[in-house]
Amino acid sequence: MDVRPGDVLQMKKPHPCGCNTFLVLRSGMDFKIRCQKCGHEIMVPRLKCEKNIKKIVRETSQDEL
Repeated sequence: MDVRPGDVLQMKKPHPCGCNTFLVLRSGMDFKIRCQKCGHEIMVPRLKCEKNIKKIVRETSQDEL
């Protein structure tokens, strides 16, 4: 799965604060993600995170096209 820093992940299950969207800060063997509502940062193993992704929201810039 192609997940890059700067992507917003919509997850299947929400964070305890109630928000289910997270910003990707770092990707590799682990993902470092930040909750969009409360700002809590979490390190999640890649496999666990990829299982819980519902949708990837990516900002398309003119450079990529």
